[in-house]
Amino acid sequence: MSTYSFLDVFATPSVRAAQAAQGVGDQWANFKGHREFTRFTPDDAAFIAARDSFYMATVAENGWPYVQHRGGPPGFVKVIDERTLAFPDFRGNRQYISVGNVGANDRVAMIFVDYPNRARMKILGHAEIVDLASDPELAAKLDLHGYKAKVERAFRVRLEAFDWNCPQHITPRFTEAEVASALEPIRQRLANLEKENLELRKRIESAGIPLTSR
Repeated sequence: MSTYSFLDVFATPSVRAAQAAQGVGDQWANFKGHREFTRFTPDDAAFIAARDSFYMATVAENGWPYVQHRGGPPGFVKVIDERTLAFPDFRGNRQYISVGNVGANDRVAMIFVDYPNRARMKILGHAEIVDLASDPELAAKLDLHGYKAKVERAFRVRLEAFDWNCPQHITPRFTEAEVASALEPIRQRLANLEKENLELRKRIESAGIPLTSR
């Protein structure tokens, strides 16, 4: 497969027909942009490591797609090498739909979103289910050091291609921790003002000047 295979993967006859009908067929057929998105760079790995959630699509044997939200502490998804990532599978509602789908069809699509910075990464890959008891090296890499969740297995995804979306229509959203961090200077300023106010009141009282409230 040629490089920049993310678009190449989806250049099916029906997609090409739709592009032609919208007058953009030549635009994509002669695409001259980035064509190196088949290996993770250190910046790509850092982007993934900073995420605390992503969405993953698998395909059922009856043809229906299944999209699942996956979450955990930042860094729970690990880039193992330039073409491999992995993440622990936490115990959830025990439906095992993604696990079952991957057992029949290893193709997955993943979306990672940085909402505050309005950045979105799309990944195509081939997933396998890994018994961590049989792979202690991977288990060590995925260890989350006290995160309270039952890890049942791991997903290891071999990269096929990835792409970046434009920021259009990504609404900025912020986690509780991000909001707390942004407000910390304001909290500190308020604390300093309260301290200064208390010291000023003490000086006024020690000078014998009565304080009146309004």
